Amino acid sequence: MENDEQELTKTRQIEFSELHPDPAQAQTAALLLEDVEGVLEATAESPILLRLRYNLLQISLEQVETALTAAGFHISTRLMCAIKRALCYYTEETQRSNNGCPKGESNCTRKVFINRYQRRNHALRDPRPDHWRKYL
Repeated sequence: MENDEQELTKTRQIEFSELHPDPAQAQTAALLLEDVEGVLEATAESPILLRLRYNLLQISLEQVETALTAAGFHISTRLMCAIKRALCYYTEETQRSNNGCPKGESNCTRKVFINRYQRRNHALRDPRPDHWRKYL
């Protein structure tokens, strides 16, 4: 069980573009991400490099980067960064799907338990015969 939690806690680095009016984008982004649900730690390692630790069932790297881009941050578009980013997006999406979290869903842990409850056979708890259940 503890190993599963370690697999679901991700540590990633987000590299920002150097050409931006805010020279310390990483520090500003870290302050912005402090209160986001699922983000465990956000620290600026340099003015353009952000280290992020988060719970994958609550939030993904793609969601974080989309939110940062929407807030006006410029994420690096260098080829190696784009390849790493695409690989992370793919592996996280696959891991979230395997754990019952469809794409685009935040806080999907509760939905996993709801789906489990809905799939469970509840007919065994009702002591009435089948033909009586239709009348009530």
